[in-house]
Amino acid sequence: MTINVRDKDGVAILDLAGNIDINASNFVETAGWVLKYKSKNIVCNFNKVNIIDYIGISILAVVYKNILNHKGRMEICNVPTHIKNIFTLVGLNKVFNFHSNEEEAIRYLKEEESIYRILKKKLRRRFRRIPFHAIIEYKQKFSSKDLFYKGKVLNLSAIGVFIVAKKIFSVGEILSTRINLSPKPGIIEIDTRVIWVADREIQPLEYPGMGLEFYNIDHEIQKEILEFINKHLTYSQDI
Repeated sequence: MTINVRDKDGVAILDLAGNIDINASNFVETAGWVLKYKSKNIVCNFNKVNIIDYIGISILAVVYKNILNHKGRMEICNVPTHIKNIFTLVGLNKVFNFHSNEEEAIRYLKEEESIYRILKKKLRRRFRRIPFHAIIEYKQKFSSKDLFYKGKVLNLSAIGVFIVAKKIFSVGEILSTRINLSPKPGIIEIDTRVIWVADREIQPLEYPGMGLEFYNIDHEIQKEILEFINKHLTYSQDI
């Protein structure tokens, strides 16, 4: 596979050509170089991609996780129909947005960035974290297995939770979770993304544990969580 890197409106465009398969390790290397020297906003143009096999999907997952780990964002565009079908088969259609062209993908990145800046300024209370103990159930979102693991929530904010559990997933992994916020709103079913994992040496009291960020959270659900947090903050201040 060959990759051409170019800049457009401060966004790095990766023009991919050929096959994304066992010989596409340069995809990982190029994305890493772009993150370091070019931009953390990346659009991958699939217009000239012929095929992607299961090894190629694994390589794409590595690229995507690496971008997330470096606080970057990745969008894809011009995806041929037969490759969209493969993405749908393995569940990646729920991870990526399929943009018709690079202009649309760039616009999406810019709009998302603007919204994030506004939220960061106006909704600082979203980041308030309260001690909270509850059972959480979770599993890999795109796994064919229906097995849910159990853990304990130690604290909660409107953007995520920290849990301790025996089963730990890697940073960037998307999980389906269930959290019981009693008495109201009750059981919340929400997707989360692993954003950090406790280190045994540095954080022995929090090990084994992981921080989960709410992923593609619905506005109404986040509002309910925020109200729950504010209620408990008020209650704790009154005691």
